[in-house]
Amino acid sequence: MNESALCSKTHEYVLELKENLYEIGLTDYAIEQLGDIVFVELPEIGSTFEKNEVFATIESVKAASEVYMPISGTVVAVNDAIADSPEKLNDDSEADKWFIKIESCADQVEFADLLDYSDYKEEIE
Repeated sequence: MNESALCSKTHEYVLELKENLYEIGLTDYAIEQLGDIVFVELPEIGSTFEKNEVFATIESVKAASEVYMPISGTVVAVNDAIADSPEKLNDDSEADKWFIKIESCADQVEFADLLDYSDYKEEIE
């Protein structure tokens, strides 16, 4: 996972790709905790979500979980590879584990409760 990502306490990450364009996904820790992932449901391009809204569902052999938006925005890309083959999330060598890319004009208030990756790692250890 990119160490410049910001992480939520519910284990989602947000990574700024360029101004107003962000990658959203689950942290490696969350994926490890879920175990063998068997299903991922992602939103459609053009869908708009507010911060803390559920935007995806992920199921493993252990449990089903909801995935929450760390910041508000509009979906501009969806990782169809993990929707079609969710087991790729379990593969350590798989680099593209992002869920969606969004356009967002989120202000600093929306980022205030997100943790730097290093702080997130300390919190989960």
